[in-house]
Amino acid sequence: MAEKSEKFNPIDVQKALKGASYPESREDLAKLAKKNGADDHLVDALRHLPHERFDGPNEVNKDLGGR
Repeated sequence: MAEKSEKFNPIDVQKALKGASYPESREDLAKLAKKNGADDHLVDALRHLPHERFDGPNEVNKDLGGR
């Protein structure tokens, strides 16, 4: 599981979530990231985010430990 202090490159996250139609659940975001070729580490981190739903990419990046 991703730790709160872990950081992911926001550009990689953006590429992984290309095509997301917010609001999205964390599970749907993880599935989309997998479909878009994200590495398993990021997919797993998305599945274990503390929030269930996200209204946009900034919320996802915040939960992933970004800004």
